[in-house]
Amino acid sequence: MLIKEIQTKLDSFQLYSIFKDKKNSFFLDSGMDYDKLGKYSFIGFDPIEIIKSKNDNIEIKKDGKTEKFKGDPFEALRKIINKYKMDYNTDIPFIGGLVGYLSYDLCHFVEDLPRTAIDDVDIPDMYFGVYDGIIAIDHRNEKVYIAILGVKNDEEELFNYIYGEIKSAEEKGLDIEIKYRDDKEDMEFKSNFETEEKYRESIEKVRSYIKSGDIYQANLTQRFECDLDIEPYDLYAKLRHINPAPFASFLDIDDLKIVSSSPERFIKIKDGIIETRPIKGTINRGSTKEDDEKNREILINSKKDQAELLMIVDLERNDLGKIAKTGTVDVTELFHLEEYSTVYHLVSTVVAEIDKKNDIVDCLKATFPGGSITGAPKIRAMEIIDELEPTQRNIYTGSIGYIGFNEDIDLNIVIRTIVCKNDKAYFQVGGGITWDSDPKLEYEETLHKAKALMDSLNK
Repeated sequence: MLIKEIQTKLDSFQLYSIFKDKKNSFFLDSGMDYDKLGKYSFIGFDPIEIIKSKNDNIEIKKDGKTEKFKGDPFEALRKIINKYKMDYNTDIPFIGGLVGYLSYDLCHFVEDLPRTAIDDVDIPDMYFGVYDGIIAIDHRNEKVYIAILGVKNDEEELFNYIYGEIKSAEEKGLDIEIKYRDDKEDMEFKSNFETEEKYRESIEKVRSYIKSGDIYQANLTQRFECDLDIEPYDLYAKLRHINPAPFASFLDIDDLKIVSSSPERFIKIKDGIIETRPIKGTINRGSTKEDDEKNREILINSKKDQAELLMIVDLERNDLGKIAKTGTVDVTELFHLEEYSTVYHLVSTVVAEIDKKNDIVDCLKATFPGGSITGAPKIRAMEIIDELEPTQRNIYTGSIGYIGFNEDIDLNIVIRTIVCKNDKAYFQVGGGITWDSDPKLEYEETLHKAKALMDSLNK
């Protein structure tokens, strides 16, 4: 194992720019809140192994060879994790391991659910690269490290290569020019619901399910798509400037590019403690200081949003209880207000000590997908989501992040995220529907959440 601090004047985005064209590069980008949620960013490229799945078809690539078989993606993931598992402890939370995503549609390997929504984008349900040799940026202490565990490569040789690329870029002068759209007309965004009225009708259907006692709430979303006439890397550069977030990321995966500016953590596991941070309650930022403060107070005092968040906290407590030591589940934050460039959110934090009989895949299956983006009760809410949403969610409301060789995990909830494929951009937005929901206001909330994404695509 080799971990060395390096001296560089380049920031995290500049460092990623050096390696962005390398095979399967990733950037786990903490763009704000350096004292709490966004302490570190991570960069890597050229994985030593790749695992991906679609339905029950699993594919593993290593050393130029491809193995294909059928099975449960979670079990295949468990084998990869166990294959590389090693014990170590560092102050840096991630120094090597798996980086990638779990799509929402993996829920079908957790629960027996209907599957009628159309899969019209066709991306893998799961995709992880195994990385040995990463760059870690400590934002709070303004330090940069290169970490290599020596799973496959000689530590010194790989260190010299990565550091050499950085020094070469510094010596030549790293001039990053972000390209903007030539066409000044706003993009045309097409909803999978086609019209506002159809989306509002679906909200009414959710309310009817609530009235009949099927559910307490459900997260209903709509997907927008548009033509993509800029490079995804440039799109990400604009989005991270417009809407910095603590769980942002850029993944370069084959013909797929994922541009994410997520504010929400799904789960974090460290030293046997699991944490989840559901978001429920959103209001747009005001156009003036006075309006901004007014909206802030409205959200803080909103009984509807507090009730909605409380329901999800109870759901998350139940999920964590499945894999936790008895009596260890605790709510450490309940109605915490977080501010972002375009919206305010209400957030809670739930933690638990993991029972030693459970491994990290058990933890994933007990909690996936996140309760904040499904509803309560969770299974019935997911059935209703499949019924009412016209297209599969794919990566949206799944999770992006890392799984360390030491089994530490940090995964986000995939919201505020654009999927780029075949010169098209896809992104999804929604909200929790309760009996008190006003369909018109709920529709408008989706547009507030989409603002930063649309602004990035329009520039």
